[in-house]
Amino acid sequence: MKAHVPWCAVLGRRHAAGFTLIELLLAIGLLALMSVLAWRGVDGMGQARARLQQHADEVQTLQATLGQWAADLDALVEQPNWNSLQWDGRSLRLLRRSALADGAGLQVVAWARRGVGTEGQWWRWVSPALTTRAELAQAWQQAQAWAQVERQTESPQALATVPLDDWQIFFYRGNAWSNPLSSAGAAVAADNAAAPAPAQSTAQSATLPEGVRLLLKLPEGHSVSGLLTRDWVRPVLGAAS
Repeated sequence: MKAHVPWCAVLGRRHAAGFTLIELLLAIGLLALMSVLAWRGVDGMGQARARLQQHADEVQTLQATLGQWAADLDALVEQPNWNSLQWDGRSLRLLRRSALADGAGLQVVAWARRGVGTEGQWWRWVSPALTTRAELAQAWQQAQAWAQVERQTESPQALATVPLDDWQIFFYRGNAWSNPLSSAGAAVAADNAAAPAPAQSTAQSATLPEGVRLLLKLPEGHSVSGLLTRDWVRPVLGAAS
């Protein structure tokens, strides 16, 4: 008569014999697959975080740059026999109150696109605080000379802000936006583009626009790209309304 062997005894003998080679290889393969999937997940999270951080940094830089642009225009100063805001098709120069301290003098600021080909950036140039008309006239000419240079040069007065393909400026006068170089004020801008500001007349100084429209063409491949428009209105007009 054949003896009956309990199933638990059979299972115990199989376990005592250990795993087969196929079982070990299968287990190792599964562990390797899980490791690869886990690494891809961690790597994907890291790349996503880096992209989000880059996006946040680029947006923050653009916001800060536009904030500085508006602050320069808000601090615009009108001087007798001086055109305090001038666009020559390449750069915008303006005369503003010093940002250093009240009563510290005036500053000349220039905004321009600099770079070769499509690798351009929007730059801001600013003079020290100035107190005499001779200093202002010299800084005004320096700002124009700086804006004419395509190559980026080291200067403590200049700062690169955001990548830029192209840009344009429009002035608001007579209830309409117009290009300063092709509107009624074009003759003033063209005739005095290279002349020192003190040589301009009081009538020309009174032609400051009621508003300024900024058009930036931002390059592809960045967090913010395409055409960006920013309008500015002279604060004195808003206060009077």
